[in-house]
Amino acid sequence: MSFRIFAVGLGALALAACSGDYSNQGTVFPDDDNLRRAGGTSTYSQKQGGLFGQDGITLFGGQEEEVPGGGGGSGIGVNSFLWRASLDTVSFMPLASADPFGGVIITDWYTPSDAPGERFKVNVYILGRDLRADGIRASVFRQRQDDAGGWSDAGVADQTNVDLENAILTRARQLRIAQPG
Repeated sequence: MSFRIFAVGLGALALAACSGDYSNQGTVFPDDDNLRRAGGTSTYSQKQGGLFGQDGITLFGGQEEEVPGGGGGSGIGVNSFLWRASLDTVSFMPLASADPFGGVIITDWYTPSDAPGERFKVNVYILGRDLRADGIRASVFRQRQDDAGGWSDAGVADQTNVDLENAILTRARQLRIAQPG
């Protein structure tokens, strides 16, 4: 019984220690401007950025700064036109994973309505920040359903991968041409 009273009292003291109004203390945190006004020197030689850089993260637009080879100034680590074109091209398939910083798009299995015994999966890799033909790699995987209902791998022609890459490049060029400025 006395332990319960002691625990309740200790909890009340802990809560009381958290109370108080500290909002009007007039606290000024020492940033570079305040230190310079006070005649001090800053220990930092540069402005510090956030987790995603100085301006945060922007995926599909934002400020229209031209980043050399960046394809329109987006905050992603790969060419933004190739990224958007890849997403547009495989948009009919369900996405399993999309990493704009690493440039990897992985779809889930997709079964076309006209071929219920087959399913397809696509992996797209964007390899750089330049809009170039060798900046993208696509891999198409196909499986067929057997009589027992299981899925087994089936071959895909190499031209299928090339055709998908060309479709993405064509869409990327369309997006680049349609960009104002």
